Amino acid sequence: MTAREATGLPEIGERLPEVAIGPFDAESLLRYARVSGDDNPIHLDDALAAAIGLSAPPVQGMKLLAAFEPMLRAWRKDLFVVRLGGTFVQPALRGEKITLSGRVVRSSLQDGVLVRLHAHGASRAPAVIAEATLRPAANGM
Repeated sequence: MTAREATGLPEIGERLPEVAIGPFDAESLLRYARVSGDDNPIHLDDALAAAIGLSAPPVQGMKLLAAFEPMLRAWRKDLFVVRLGGTFVQPALRGEKITLSGRVVRSSLQDGVLVRLHAHGASRAPAVIAEATLRPAANGM
């Protein structure tokens, strides 16, 4: 048995199961804002911004990032997210369905598990939009 098998760490190159999200509409985004407490106009859809009385046309992105955390928890319950961050070059459009996926690029007890996360859909090619660092729950508690 290798050290990786003994610790149960994922293999480098392992793919995460794909998760479909969306479409994003004003109602679902309003629910997101209520649940998350995030009503910053830069994180909201323009229809949602108008629904809560904001005038600036905002940029989406945080909703995609927020969708990765439950995806990671469902993938490996024995790992917890230490860091999750990303840059969004193409926002999720209202009505767009998106598929989230990921791949393990680093896996060690010392450095943790690094996963590159992707989003793709009918109007976008797969693009790395986020990275997550995870650690075994036994080491982080």
